[in-house]
Amino acid sequence: MQQVLSEILFLGQRFNWKSVIDILLVAMIIYFFLRFVRGTQATTLLRGTIIVSIIVGLLFVLTDLPAFTWLIRSVLPAVLIVVPVVFAPEIRRAFERLGRVQSFHELFLIHIPNAEEMNSVIDAVVLASSRLADRNHGALIVMQRGDDLDKYVQTGVLMNAVVSPELLLQIFYPNTPLHDGAVIISKGQLTAAACIMPLSSRNVLDKTPDRQMGLRHRAALGISETSDAITIVVSEETGSIALSWDGRIIRGISHERLKVFLTDLYEIPEPVPFLIRLKNFGAYLWNWLKRRE
Repeated sequence: MQQVLSEILFLGQRFNWKSVIDILLVAMIIYFFLRFVRGTQATTLLRGTIIVSIIVGLLFVLTDLPAFTWLIRSVLPAVLIVVPVVFAPEIRRAFERLGRVQSFHELFLIHIPNAEEMNSVIDAVVLASSRLADRNHGALIVMQRGDDLDKYVQTGVLMNAVVSPELLLQIFYPNTPLHDGAVIISKGQLTAAACIMPLSSRNVLDKTPDRQMGLRHRAALGISETSDAITIVVSEETGSIALSWDGRIIRGISHERLKVFLTDLYEIPEPVPFLIRLKNFGAYLWNWLKRRE
C-alpha cells in the first residue's frame, strides 16, 4: 500500500500544463468514440472492456508482477487485432460521419443532415401512425437521420414520393404488394417501400412479459443498432405504437408523445460560432489552472 501511495505522489509531482493537454486530448478521443458507438451492440462489450483495461492498467503500472506483465505484453498484439474486427461496424460509422463533416466546428455538434426537411413530414407520419393503430394495421416506418441507408433502400421498391398519411395508409393496407417490409423516409421524401431491415440479435424482446413483439419490433431494434435512424412500429395484434432509436425501444406511446419524441430527435441545435466556443473553453481552462496554483 505504501508503494502505491508513493507512486501516486510521484505522478502528482510530475503533473504540469503538458499533462493537462495530454489528458484533454485523450478525453476528446474517448468522448467522440463513445458518442459514435452509443446505443449499439458494442456498448455493453465496450463497458466491460474499459473496466478490465482500467484494472489491468493499474496492476501493470502500480505493482511489480513480472509474470503478469509478460502475459499482458504477449496478449496485447492479439487484442489489437481483435478490437478492430469486433468494432468494425462502429468504426465504419465513425468514418462515415467524419466524412460528412463540412467544417471543424461540426465535430462538436450533433449534426443531423436535412433536419428541416424531415421536420416537415413529422405531422404526416404521426397522423398516419395514429390511423394505422386505430385500424390494427401493422407498419414499419424508418426515418433517416445522419447515417446513410442506401443499402437498405436498394432492398425495396423505389418511390421518391411526397410523404402523406394517405400514402402510408395505402402502403400498409393488409395484403397489398408493399405492406410487407419497411418504408424509408429520407430528405423529406418517402424514398422506398417494402425494404428489408436487419433483425436484432439481442434477447431484449424475448424478455418482455407478454412476448407480443414480433419481427417488426425486432427489425426496428436491429436498424437502430446498426444506424442512428428512428423507427416507428405499429403492431397489427394490439394496435400499439412503438418507437425505436439508439438501440432502445419504447412501447405503447400515444400519437401526442410520438410527435414530441420525433420533434426532439430532429431538433436543430443553435449554431454557436467555433471561436466563441474556443474562447469559453480557454477561459474555463485558464480558471482551472489558476485554481491549481
